[in-house]
Amino acid sequence: MPGLLWRSEQIRRAEAELAAAAGMPLYELMERAGAALLDYARQHWPDAHHWWVFTGPGNNGGDGYVLARLAQAAGFRVRVIAARAPAQLKGDAHQAAAAFLAAGGQIELFDNVHQTLAESETLPDLLIDALLGSGTRLPLTTAMTEIVATINRLPAPLLAVDLPSGLDADTGHIMGDPVRATRTLCLVGLKQGLLTGQGPSWCGELDVASLGLDLGHWQAPSALRIDYPALAHLLGPRVRSAHKGQQGRVLLIGGNQGMAGAILLAAMACLRTGAGLVKVCQHPGNASASLTQPEIMALGRECLITASSATAGQSGDNSPVVGAPPWESVRVLGPGLGMDEWGKALFDQTLCQRLPLVLDADGLNWLAQQPRHQDNWVLTPHPAEAARLLGCRTAEVEADRFAALRAIQGRYGGVVLLKGAGTLITDGKQIWLCQEGNPGMASGGMGDLLSGIIAALLAQGLGARDATCLGAVIHGEAADLAATEGERGMLASDLLPWIRLLANPDTPDKLRRRWQNS
Repeated sequence: MPGLLWRSEQIRRAEAELAAAAGMPLYELMERAGAALLDYARQHWPDAHHWWVFTGPGNNGGDGYVLARLAQAAGFRVRVIAARAPAQLKGDAHQAAAAFLAAGGQIELFDNVHQTLAESETLPDLLIDALLGSGTRLPLTTAMTEIVATINRLPAPLLAVDLPSGLDADTGHIMGDPVRATRTLCLVGLKQGLLTGQGPSWCGELDVASLGLDLGHWQAPSALRIDYPALAHLLGPRVRSAHKGQQGRVLLIGGNQGMAGAILLAAMACLRTGAGLVKVCQHPGNASASLTQPEIMALGRECLITASSATAGQSGDNSPVVGAPPWESVRVLGPGLGMDEWGKALFDQTLCQRLPLVLDADGLNWLAQQPRHQDNWVLTPHPAEAARLLGCRTAEVEADRFAALRAIQGRYGGVVLLKGAGTLITDGKQIWLCQEGNPGMASGGMGDLLSGIIAALLAQGLGARDATCLGAVIHGEAADLAATEGERGMLASDLLPWIRLLANPDTPDKLRRRWQNS
């Protein structure tokens, strides 16, 4: 999978400019696309011999006509069902349809056959979606909605040409009810929207065919895809003389009454990622953290005193929770913090410009109520928290996650990580997309782990950008490893052994296998 991600307009300009530089007509790219699709379909569905190709009115449909012509010449039984009559097509799409007809192909209009498609005596072994390309940004028309619904009812695997029709290639937002693909072959370059938002739910398995064009030397991509193998090198082996004081001290603040689990999960992830010393400041009404994990140092009464003094107006100068100078080198604020006076007092007192800070959960909710801009923090909102930070609806965040990410970073500063399928990260200069993770992470406590992982990496000397990117891929990869026993029912605590394993990429393979088996 390529590491460079692109917007659809970038791809269109690249095709034109690179083809012109090579003295190649754009129709040649359409021929290459058809050939790549044929090879891909034969590779993944070797037993499929009866194909139905649904073609649209633009160049995506043209790719479908080339594929149909080449497949028919290769001996496949091909049925082409068109959304628009060939005579109404323009440019390269018209040329591709004419070439298919000249080769003996037949084109049926959907309007004429749609009522009998599901009743055909011979149903297809494979469906091809070549209806709408990456340039489509408007909701599906009534006519196109009917075609897509018909396709989704047919009992056959489906290959989407470039992207599933009805999916926004730039945002991952759905424009109606899209085609649900079994596999998608993205052409020329990997479109960023296919990996975030609703994109992963509709694309199925995703692959890329460059068609011989090298975008990497053309211009800067819109985003970079990251995964654990690409970033594991940031965690080098420790020197033999290492001691706990050199691995950082993390103070985690939260855990209001009845919400101790959130801050303890963050603290345990922090320990498992390698922080030297970890201390938790939680409500004194909760059980001591050391009863759950003896390596965690616990504060209780001190937090209550701090909260009381701040509430009484005796503090608020952004002094640290414990002592002066601060004991800690990194702070986490928010997991289980709560939205009452106790939580507000700790939020008001523990924000500072001096120390790296990971702000999550109710820490973000308080920030939405008391906005400020800082460069020393990492913000990790999920879509609903992002909406509060921006003063909009969650649906607006999900409609364009890239725009929401940039808006949060511009308003609040620091490094921002927007959670969700296809996690997005930015430092204001570059955007990264983490593809790791799975639906089993849709359970309580997963975000608390992420806060602890990032804090531990900050404590061990990584910069905010690297700590956030590496933290995201460790978190997602740990979830993928934990999900080998099933996604449903996976708990946040199930990730902890895998977090430790991934925080040690230099562990010898023999020991890693023994570790995994245990």
